[in-house]
Amino acid sequence: MEECCISEAHFVSLVDPCIIRNLTVKCFKCIPVAMLPNIKWSFLLVLCAEEYKSWGIDLSRWRELIKEKGEVGDMHKFVNHVHGNHFIPNTALVDCTADSNVASHYHEWLRKGIHVITPNKKANSGPLDQYLKLRALQRQSYTHYFYEATVGAGLPIISTLRGLLETGDKILRIEGIFRNMCYMSFNARLSLRGSGTLSYIFNNFKGTRRFSEVVMEAKQAGYTEPDPRDDLSGTDVARKISWAPEAAAILQVIILARESGLKLELADTPVQSLVPEPLRATASADEFMQQLPQYDEDLAKQLQDAEDAGEVLRYVGVVDVVNKKGLVELRRYKNDHPFAQLSGSDNIIAFTTARYKNQPLIVRGPGAGAQVTAGGIFSDVLRLASYLGAPS
Repeated sequence: MEECCISEAHFVSLVDPCIIRNLTVKCFKCIPVAMLPNIKWSFLLVLCAEEYKSWGIDLSRWRELIKEKGEVGDMHKFVNHVHGNHFIPNTALVDCTADSNVASHYHEWLRKGIHVITPNKKANSGPLDQYLKLRALQRQSYTHYFYEATVGAGLPIISTLRGLLETGDKILRIEGIFRNMCYMSFNARLSLRGSGTLSYIFNNFKGTRRFSEVVMEAKQAGYTEPDPRDDLSGTDVARKISWAPEAAAILQVIILARESGLKLELADTPVQSLVPEPLRATASADEFMQQLPQYDEDLAKQLQDAEDAGEVLRYVGVVDVVNKKGLVELRRYKNDHPFAQLSGSDNIIAFTTARYKNQPLIVRGPGAGAQVTAGGIFSDVLRLASYLGAPS
């Protein structure tokens, strides 16, 4: 290992190949992020075979180099490599993938004493028994597991919820409009899709506009998946855990519900589909778009009823702690409600608690973009550094 990487805390980031295309450096082997008085640490992007570490990777030829000298990924070998240096007492893995296979290794890593920081939602929204084992291990050991960016990108949502619970408040309800999954912000090809598809639709679905017209507009602008049903059919998409916004919403609802003490599974959480039932089996996206105008009347009536009552329609995720359930559905809110004022790519979360019962605690801010997501991850890195002895 290079001398610059011998430190008291060793951070390694697992990344998707799409991130490499966005790096501005020509070649790397160690990218230092910060130097603290008591804890020296750095990020490494470990992507290829052992021999690459001495000279780095030429990013203009990374695909070619991986074909020539790369080897099939072996997670156990990788972990043994980064954790095998006994001169480094603290090792942390930063998982910036959306891979459920990577998330399945968290328990093993924590058991070995490796700290984990991640925006990957899969571990905290996956099978309940695995989640409970992970949290139990975390509480029993001195190894840290931080995941602020799993909900709301870089917004302080998990930390706010924990602060409320740890100071004795009682959570009654959590409602949120979730824009996208943070992983999308790393991929330029996906940066438009999922970054607010349903928010765009319902921000523009008003007055005399038809629902099918707004969906077509969103599709032509590139805000939807090639087949808009992937954005509108919440239940199917959530079960597949794809890139669509409903999947992001339901995963974040599950995470917040479990943080609040509810033992919910994905299958326990209903998701309202906005695809008319007769169109769910249509053969193609083109056929779906051609037939969608036939079903405008139902949503037009819902919109008119809402506007007549001085309200708006919003697609939200809800954690009902009192009744021990979670859901994702279309809801109505008064025009002066914070959810009605939302625009752009913002996330917004409302905490209704015993302490904040009459006026919910609101957290609002950007819910998309590499910078805000990286900020949430980096905040957890600094938090871990402080726990390991760095001055606050």
